[in-house]
Order: sequence, then C-alpha cells, then structure tokens
Amino acid sequence: MATPKVMAYLPNDRPPVGQMILLGFQHVITMFPATVLCALLMGFPVSTVLTVTGFGTVVALIGSKLAMGKFIPLYYGSSFSYIAAVIAITKAEFGVPADPALLSIVQTGFIATGVINIIVGLIIRYSGGKEALDKVLPPIVTGPVAATIGIGLGAAALNMSSGACCGLGNGDMKWWAAAVITLLAAFLCSVYLQGKGFISMLPILFGAIVGYIAAIPLGLVNLQGAFTSAVLRAPQITFPNFSSDLTFTVMFGIGIMAIATIPESTAHLYQISLYVDHTAAEMGKEKYGLSQYIGLNLMLDGLNDLVNGIFGSTAGTNYGENNSLMVITRNYSGPVLITAGIISMLLGFIGPLADLVATIPTAVSGGLSIYLFGVIGMQGIALMMAEKVNLFDPAQLAIGAVILIVGIGGNIGYPGGFIPIPLFQGLFPNGWPAIATGAVFGILMNLILVFWKPPVVREQAA
Repeated sequence: MATPKVMAYLPNDRPPVGQMILLGFQHVITMFPATVLCALLMGFPVSTVLTVTGFGTVVALIGSKLAMGKFIPLYYGSSFSYIAAVIAITKAEFGVPADPALLSIVQTGFIATGVINIIVGLIIRYSGGKEALDKVLPPIVTGPVAATIGIGLGAAALNMSSGACCGLGNGDMKWWAAAVITLLAAFLCSVYLQGKGFISMLPILFGAIVGYIAAIPLGLVNLQGAFTSAVLRAPQITFPNFSSDLTFTVMFGIGIMAIATIPESTAHLYQISLYVDHTAAEMGKEKYGLSQYIGLNLMLDGLNDLVNGIFGSTAGTNYGENNSLMVITRNYSGPVLITAGIISMLLGFIGPLADLVATIPTAVSGGLSIYLFGVIGMQGIALMMAEKVNLFDPAQLAIGAVILIVGIGGNIGYPGGFIPIPLFQGLFPNGWPAIATGAVFGILMNLILVFWKPPVVREQAA
C-alpha cells in the first residue's frame, strides 16, 4: 500500500492566497481565547490587544526573515505570566477597562521585559549560541518546562469546557457536550484527513465549526449584543509614562517576570525546531536547524514586547497552542503566520469581524484547548526523547521531577499559579510564579552539575 504523500508547509513556504487566509484564520481562532482572556483580566482594551499583538507578531516574523533568511514560525499573543503583577498596579476587574493612566505606567514594565529579553538574547548569540545555552538550559530543563506549561494549563481548558471559568456553565452537561463534540471533531479531522491534501491542515478550524454548530441548539451561542459594533473603529492607543513615581517599581516588578518567559520561549523554539526538521526530512528537503537561533529568538521576543509596551498592549510570548496547531497540521509557514497577524490587526479595526469571533462559545474554545494544551505537554516529552535525555540518571531525573512538581503543582494548586513563599514579597507580592520558580529550580540544580561534576559510575562486570 502506497504511503500518503506528505502535505506540509515549511517556514519559508508560501501557500496560495486562499489557503493562507484560511490557515491564518485557524491560527487566530487558536490564539483568540487566551489573548482576549489576558486582556479582560488585566483591564486592557481587547481591540487594542488584538491589533498590537498581531502587529508585534508580524514584526517578529519579518525580523527573523531579514536576520537569517528564514522565518522562525511563532505566533505572539498575551502572556499569562504578567497577570498578577499587572493587576497589582491596575486593580482591574474582569472585563472592566482599567484607568489608561495606570496602563501607561504598566507599559514601562513591558518595555523592561523587552530590554531584558534582548540583552539575554545578545549574550547568548555572541557567547556560543545553542551550545552555550545548553549548559544553562539543557533539554532536561526545557523539556519539562514545556510539559509544565501544557499540563499546567489543563485546569484552564477544563474550566472553559465546563463554563466554570466565567461562572456560566458550572458543569452543566450541555457545556461538556459542546466541548467533547468539538474535541472529537478536531481529533477525527486531524487523524482521518491526513493525506487528503489541503483540508488535512484545517482540523482545528473544522473542529471549531462543528463545535459552534453543535452549540447552537444547546443554547450556548449568545448573539445578544453581537454585531452592534461600528464597522470601522480605532483601537485605543496609550503610550508609556516614564515620569510617574511608580515607574521604577513597575519596571522592576513586571520586568522580573521575564524569568518565566525566557525558558518558555526557549522550550517553544526547541519544540518547533524539532518538528520542522522532522517534517523537512519527511519531505526530502534540507533541515532548517532553527534551534541554533535561540539568541535571535529571544531578541525577537524582546522586540515584540517593545512593540506592545510602546503602543498599549499586554506583554507577549510565543504561543504554545499555536505551536501545537502547527505540529498537528504540519503547517509551519511564516507567511501564513504573518497573515494571521494581519487578521488579528483587522479584528481590532473591524467591529463585526471581532464580534463574530467573540460569539464562539467558551465550551468550544475549551474543547479545542484540551487538545492544544495537551499537545504542548506532549511536545515537551518529545523534546526529551529526541535529545535522548537519560531518565535513568538520578541527576536528570531529579531536575525534571522538581520542575514538573513545582511548576504543575503550583500552577494548579494556588490562585493565579503563584506559590505563597514569604520571601522577596516586595518583588512578588502575590507569591512566586510557579512555572518560573520551577524553571529556576531546574536551572540552579543543573548549574550545580556544571560546576561540581558528579562522579562517573562505570558498570561493573557481571
């Protein structure tokens, strides 16, 4: 029996225009729930966040192409890592826009994260690249960090599926029904459409459509107030305020949260590099080797944060769920991601388009998230397998174990994912961010091995 021809797009591939629009819209559906939720939680205008994060994504992608002739295929949305630190300043209530004067102060913190990322990226780029970074962030750190990010979001996916996240469903079976139908549709399409050409790249879009249709008779599609926005509207733009008495405190308190996004971004790049190269090999094409550009990737992360900080959006990170989408669909096209960024920008300006996407029920987003967040976790495991991490070595086992327990346990077990450690409360008034804390513990444990070599144990002859 003949093997089905591989249908895939590598980072520099440019699909036909019609395909780019559909594939780009699928990316927008994937990033939309988390990006909008971050905006609502932190008090930022949703239209502004959609426009500016889309623009930041386009800037980062073009930056990678100009710098090395290759696209680094990553989509940038709002990061959850900054929520508690930002709310401490804005005092935002869910869905209620914060005072623009406070947002302009918070923006200075986002600029600080951008500067930190760029500095770290420059250090890595000019001090040995991936080989140097692997001494600090080896696969036994980045793999479990990636797994922690995905599995740690499991409760969020289930809360969306049940409606508990917004106090609507609270476990009602119609919410679960819509979520499960969406999940199964996405799963079946991703498995049984393989080898069917272009449609094999649209399982998440098809899953969303099936889930949306199923949600209509269940009464979960709320059109009240929808399509009332002006056809064209201008997003609210605020600029950073460096003259406030709070500016230094905010820049330090928010900037320090880059400690969470740097290991996360590194893990995401290693993941996507692994799958891009595997797909290139399947297609008989040259591998891209994107993992060697980790320094540039962090600099682009910083550039994206600068864009968000300057124009009044939330600090960003490259999205694991969009990575998952690319792995599922084998579509790593940079031009498609640029198209997605442009669509996101248009959502901020075109009211009816944003209204349409906003009518997607939370249960449908939850069903997709169960799949997408889970794939993030599985990619972390795949990364360790590909890098041949020895989990029979007690040192490696210990590092991975600590990252997983601190990161996942803290993220799920404590409000907002902040561990109540009564140390440095000036920097972390709400506690230590669990994923960042787990990553730092893993980094420090690995550095012990770097500077204090463990004994080499040789197998004894039988």
